[in-house]
Amino acid sequence: MFTSRRKKINIITRFRSIIHKRPDIAYKIAATLLFIIYILVFQYLMVLENQPKNANVITAIYWATTTIATVGYGDVVFTSPAGRLFSIIVQVVGVILISSFLVNYVITPWMDRVIKFRLPRKVSAGMKDHIIICGYNQLVETLIDELAGQDLLFVIVDEEEELIRELSYKDIPCILGVTSDKETLINAGIEKARLIIANKSDEKNANIVLTAREFQHLSIIAIVEDSSNSKYLKYAGADNVVSPKSMFGQFIGKKAMDKLVSRVTGATEIFEGIHIVEFPIYLKSPLIGKTIKEVSSQRQFTGAKIVGIWKSGTLSFDPKEEDVIKENSVILAVGTPEGLSKLKKLTH
Repeated sequence: MFTSRRKKINIITRFRSIIHKRPDIAYKIAATLLFIIYILVFQYLMVLENQPKNANVITAIYWATTTIATVGYGDVVFTSPAGRLFSIIVQVVGVILISSFLVNYVITPWMDRVIKFRLPRKVSAGMKDHIIICGYNQLVETLIDELAGQDLLFVIVDEEEELIRELSYKDIPCILGVTSDKETLINAGIEKARLIIANKSDEKNANIVLTAREFQHLSIIAIVEDSSNSKYLKYAGADNVVSPKSMFGQFIGKKAMDKLVSRVTGATEIFEGIHIVEFPIYLKSPLIGKTIKEVSSQRQFTGAKIVGIWKSGTLSFDPKEEDVIKENSVILAVGTPEGLSKLKKLTH
């Protein structure tokens, strides 16, 4: 009995997983079930209206198809109020289904293909003395807000089309291309740039540094995930290698504005008025049990943003929206002193 129940639960779980990953399957299943219901209801109503010759599957399919497509020919009609109401419902739902199908499976894919070829692949010829950032995450998101506030030019480089498309929609300077490719970096204006930040995986960062090192005038900062790889990035040609645990947001912000700054200090101020700080989550904190997404929605009240979280002894600078804040967690936040003070109150 228990084995049978487990099998049913597993089947339901797998089905939900498939639906979650493939919403198009859910759409097709729903449309098919709805069509079957229409056929059955049509035959039932035809019998009630004393039209037995129309109460068959072929006629039902014919009527449902023409009605859903809103091209009914008027040769098969209902005469009762219930039948006419049913016809109206089928037509309205048909318009919604067809519109949804066209938008999701025809118009949107077509627009994506068109936009794909319009994704930015090169910065303007006049761009110079800017910062090239290879890779994008939440801390970089905060960093570029501050760079923009300081009128410092920058461009994000990444090979993920969806990311570049999203950044383009937000009017964030970016280009599409393989971050370690010389041509991509030239398209990013590396010959006139002041600084490049390698913010991908350690392996990719090594390739980025090797390529960027061909341009001798350039300062190179590499962000390392595993501190044991720091020496290899140094060998590759990085001027500075920063571990996320060193709060690289502070370092990069200062480095971008002042080339003379070459080490991470003990201060937590990134820019004037903007700080980065760690907050432990205490036992009675109202944040316990909430997701990063739920807490981030409170930013309008706190003025601070969570850009990292300690999980199982590891600091993640790219927390997922569904990550849950637990007792004894430690969050890393960026914001004004006032905003951070408000957030601090929520951690107790």
